[in-house]
Amino acid sequence: MTLHCAFIGFGKSTTRYHLPYVLNRKDSWHVAHIFRRHAKPEEQAPQYSHIHFTSDLDEVLNDPQVKLVIVCTHADSHFEYAKRALEAGKNVLVEKPFTPTLAEAKALFELAQSKGLIVTPYQNRRFDSCFLTAKKAIESGKLGEIVEVESHFDYYRPVVETQPGLPQDGAFYGLGVHTMDQIISLFGRPDHVAYDIRSLRNKANPDDTFEAQLFYGDLKAIVKTSHLVKIDYPKFIVHGTKGSFVKYGIDQQETSLKANIMPGEPGFAADDSVGVLEYVNDDGITVKEEMKPEVGDYGRVYDALYQSLTTGMPNYVKESDVLTNLEILERAFEQATPATITLAK
Repeated sequence: MTLHCAFIGFGKSTTRYHLPYVLNRKDSWHVAHIFRRHAKPEEQAPQYSHIHFTSDLDEVLNDPQVKLVIVCTHADSHFEYAKRALEAGKNVLVEKPFTPTLAEAKALFELAQSKGLIVTPYQNRRFDSCFLTAKKAIESGKLGEIVEVESHFDYYRPVVETQPGLPQDGAFYGLGVHTMDQIISLFGRPDHVAYDIRSLRNKANPDDTFEAQLFYGDLKAIVKTSHLVKIDYPKFIVHGTKGSFVKYGIDQQETSLKANIMPGEPGFAADDSVGVLEYVNDDGITVKEEMKPEVGDYGRVYDALYQSLTTGMPNYVKESDVLTNLEILERAFEQATPATITLAK
């Protein structure tokens, strides 16, 4: 069975991070409509020839065949578009950040529940190659009890134009929403969170550098981003009572997409950066293993949603994970940093 979907927005998010994966899943998804305010030349691309482009949102929302609406607009419009789609009886997938505020997220979940629908964020980086490889190492049990995880999402981009904005326009909301979700998906709701959030390249702009430390009893998870890192850190570092894991190299899906190499084509998202696992086995012998990178695939978001909509399988992101993530993001800006907060159980 093929499900019909429609997009709200036709910018880079739609064309780079969504359509290549949906169009590669013709047996399960059909893109029926794309709503955008004004026509764009890109609409004439041959891969979009079957899609109906419109500047009338009601055309999209009144189509009874559309089962899923994907919201790919600026963050400040996510809530209103998602709300309209839910009120029209559509399931909804929302780009990050899901909503600017925790209260809006709760309102969307309540509305969806009242109508028997799904509304969920696009947490595509749960399907990053580097994260999936680190997750496999953690879940292997070879490292023993995990005591520390460190995640990096760094760049070297020392020059930046002046672009004032809201906290939602900064790196913590833009990247932290993904990297913290990865940690929350593994370990759940933390007990405490410590923040260090700064703007280093241009003080007039929102933050470009952050470190968040999530505490779970004896486990600490460190999530970091900087735009002033010239020599790469490992993407993931994991320490346990029996050993350690290190993985260099970020997921290559975005690199391939920028080079116009599409999902399903040879060489797409090729990653030759193996992970290294070193641990003491049950015989007291130190073992060193290389871990082949897991295959990253953001299209698995659509696979998961297809299963949820056709079989009733639970959604791939728990509501509680979304709300925890947004609470951590929102509370980061309630006070100057460095700062530490305690989360209610």
